[in-house]
Amino acid sequence: MFYPYGFFYDSSMLILIPAIILTLYAQSKVKTNFAKYMRVPTRRGYTGGEVARMLLNQNGLHDVPIETAQGQLGDHYDPIKRVLRLSGEVYQGSSIASVSVAAHEVGHAIQHANGYAPLSLRNIIFPVARFGSSAAWIFILVGLMIPNLGGLMDIGILLFGAAVLFQTITLPVEFNASSKALEMLDANGYIYDEEKTGAKKVLQAAALTYVAAMASGLAQLMRLILIRNRRR
Repeated sequence: MFYPYGFFYDSSMLILIPAIILTLYAQSKVKTNFAKYMRVPTRRGYTGGEVARMLLNQNGLHDVPIETAQGQLGDHYDPIKRVLRLSGEVYQGSSIASVSVAAHEVGHAIQHANGYAPLSLRNIIFPVARFGSSAAWIFILVGLMIPNLGGLMDIGILLFGAAVLFQTITLPVEFNASSKALEMLDANGYIYDEEKTGAKKVLQAAALTYVAAMASGLAQLMRLILIRNRRR
């Protein structure tokens, strides 16, 4: 989600400070935990790709292919094409981080297959949220620069609100996928008890980035509403 923190500087900027701090902290936790546990191999020695394939098959998703994704942390499940994409280091790696991320993405595939309500709702509003996150600022800026067109700012705020709603709905989707991942890794013996802590840290750090994104969006939305109310 794009929003220029420093574009309209006034006292309302203070609302953004906690969200900015949380975002920086979350990014640091992801980088630190991912880098640490990417270097710690699992005792079972399965790669992320192998774990993903086995978990998909166990859940009746034999027809969901696994592809390699470009770049680091580019792992995701594509619900439109029904494809699981794993970055090279996750697909080929046998570390705690690799199998944890792979299992998390399988969790999304299972959600999709089972019609998990928050995921279905997120997929429905995704087009609106994607449009809103970029187009909102056009309406907001024009509304601010031309007072007679103040109604455009209201439209921009509504569009931005749709993007924030998307971020909010994303939270239960991600938490549920992480919970499924840990359950599946443990139940199938892909990680040992002493490796669970590392797996939890990797997945919890990733989940925190979504919390930070939602908090940042909500703070910016509150700020925009304050700015609009002052101009009336």
